[in-house]
Amino acid sequence: MNETYSAISKNGLWNNNVALVQLLGLCPLLAVTTSTINGLGMGIATMLTLTLTGFAISLIRNWVRPEVRVPVFVVIIAAIVTAIELSMNAWLHELYKVLGIFIALIVTNCSVLARAEAFASRNKPLPSLIDGFMVGAGFGAVLVVLGALREIIGHGTLLAGADLRFGEVAKNWTIILIADYRGFLLALLPPGAFIGLALIIALKNVIENRAKKRQPQPAMVVSEMTPAHEQ
Repeated sequence: MNETYSAISKNGLWNNNVALVQLLGLCPLLAVTTSTINGLGMGIATMLTLTLTGFAISLIRNWVRPEVRVPVFVVIIAAIVTAIELSMNAWLHELYKVLGIFIALIVTNCSVLARAEAFASRNKPLPSLIDGFMVGAGFGAVLVVLGALREIIGHGTLLAGADLRFGEVAKNWTIILIADYRGFLLALLPPGAFIGLALIIALKNVIENRAKKRQPQPAMVVSEMTPAHEQ
């Protein structure tokens, strides 16, 4: 393994974030993030998928022939996503109904297959497990932030429907930020998702550019040349 666990974590969460840098998995990212809880639910499902598939594929990487590795990876991903989908249907049925087909579509999420091919198939189980978890956490964080942004602008609330994820104890978790708010429909429509994601990407770029400017610049070494007439 060439990367340290710290580098794997930093790449998954920030430097190589699949949603903000690679721009993968945009279908569920843009479709389900109409609220914070929806984004959190999809984020957890995707993170579990990336973590478990990375670990499983790393375990069998030496036994799968290169010619059939992609179909094998897809079968493993589909099996894990099916287990997660059935679990959500059993224990988080209301959230399952809200997320709908997008849970099953995690199978076709480019970020999942890309990490399986680029990392898990070439590294040991523990690094692959950590990579899947951190990539999923980075993707999930974007889902939650975008969902919160759209919910605040669209409804004027935060954590609405938290009881779908945490049960009856979370019924009073909803925060009303703007009383008697009439809503802003654009934030809840697909164009609002694109605009919100663009703002988050722009913010990331601003943070990175400012961080680069704060870094000390290497001193320039000026060599002294002897004039030609003194040679």
